[in-house]
Amino acid sequence: MVANVDYTFIVTALNHDYSYNRIARYVSVALQGGSLPVVILTKADQCSNCGRYCSEVEGISDKVRVHAISALYDIGMEELAQYLQPGKTICLMGSSGAGKSTLLNTLAHEERMKTSVIRENDSKGRHTTTYRQMLVLENGVTIIDTPGMREIGMANVEEGIEDTFSDIAALTAQCKFSNCRHDTEPGCAVKRAIENGELSKERFLLYQSLHSENQRNHAKKKQISKWVKEMKEEKRNRGNLI
Repeated sequence: MVANVDYTFIVTALNHDYSYNRIARYVSVALQGGSLPVVILTKADQCSNCGRYCSEVEGISDKVRVHAISALYDIGMEELAQYLQPGKTICLMGSSGAGKSTLLNTLAHEERMKTSVIRENDSKGRHTTTYRQMLVLENGVTIIDTPGMREIGMANVEEGIEDTFSDIAALTAQCKFSNCRHDTEPGCAVKRAIENGELSKERFLLYQSLHSENQRNHAKKKQISKWVKEMKEEKRNRGNLI
């Protein structure tokens, strides 16, 4: 989506939009790009248990930062001042209707972006932002707003996934066999951690799922690139024959 940004604001509303799985995906993508992932849980005024969600998101990675805010009622906005330093670049990512445009308008102290209402039954909004836009605030902070995405796939983000799940990566290094599949092999540190309650099975399954998806999609991208190269070569050869 973007490159060379200092912070990636992963904007998720505390309603139907909230998804632990999707946030983990965004975190992996941000870390892959060398950006610090900052999860912004919006519409905190509509949630009666923000602390539980903050704790859950903090458990995604030791590299993630989390803030619960309400741009409408100016709740928690002062916590974001630490990121708004001159010369810094921030990228906003999240679903449509998550509150990216409202957040940006609040940070800019004026209406820079259009906002739209969301459906009450599923908390989904229309794609107010349909293309990437870059804005520079008065204090010299650059903010890049990206189109709303309800899904984000994994492809070529191996390092980002490992950074996100650094606890599992550390356990893997302790396995008896270097090619351990964490299934039936003896001396598996991952299985031992799950049995001891040090690692949740759900977290490990998500780790495996993202890795598998990343490998599948990366292979597809390589195959598509190969097809495109072959088509160009064939077209060039036809042109030489004419």
